[in-house]
Amino acid sequence: MRFDIITIFPDFFAGPFDYGILKRARTTGLVQIETHDLRSFTHDRHRTVDDRPFGGGEGMVLKAQPIYEAMQSLNISPKISRDRSKETVILLSAQGQPFTQSVAHELSATERVVILCGRYEGVDERVNELFCDREISIGDYVLSGGELAAAVVLDAVMRLVPGVLGNEASSEFESFGAGDAAITSSVDVEGVPRSQHGAGGLLDYPHYTRPAEFRGAAVPDVLMGGDHAAVRKWRREQQLRKTLRNRPDLLEGAALSDWDRKVLERLRAEMLS
Repeated sequence: MRFDIITIFPDFFAGPFDYGILKRARTTGLVQIETHDLRSFTHDRHRTVDDRPFGGGEGMVLKAQPIYEAMQSLNISPKISRDRSKETVILLSAQGQPFTQSVAHELSATERVVILCGRYEGVDERVNELFCDREISIGDYVLSGGELAAAVVLDAVMRLVPGVLGNEASSEFESFGAGDAAITSSVDVEGVPRSQHGAGGLLDYPHYTRPAEFRGAAVPDVLMGGDHAAVRKWRREQQLRKTLRNRPDLLEGAALSDWDRKVLERLRAEMLS
């Protein structure tokens, strides 16, 4: 899979992509990342990429011409004539749709993702209309530019590319992951039966490791008993508990069973008591 990042600060990405899973994915050739300096597509001595907005107002706007030429250099056609299932262009903007795990999955199914990093007050809207398949925001806050957001999007998408993670189940059994019906990984991992329930859009359950007791706090007994059915039930309840406490909005779209709903009813009553 290939990522192309158009930015006025290409050196920003010298560090984030040189560590951990992302570095390994690049080294093995599973992921290719190229950064492109927008200022290289200007034609004045000041390498000007922005100008004042028509109609007045604060700030500056990224000009259409340098971005257009950058897209041409990457052989990116206007979206009306492009196979958007194979290559897609996204604009990072505070006005974009929320970036979620489901959006990351959609992007990971393409062969090429071109990321345009917004800056200043944004980009000339004609660029958006001509090239961008979607606007994406990583949260309800405003950043100085899209570079940090680009690193976030790339990391989230890259880890869903087949072969990038050492254990393919890692991207399924985690926060915002699939429900049981959509799980494709083997039910046995190193001989241990699958003991957790597919996330189904919920947050992940708590995790523990050795030692069994740390500064007076012990690992829950259910995790030490070897009863996989009991572990699965406990983990599912913890997912529901954590989601209800931290992200109750996720419950509206989560894959919930009758058992889940009964547990949630009890948990809500506990919170009110």
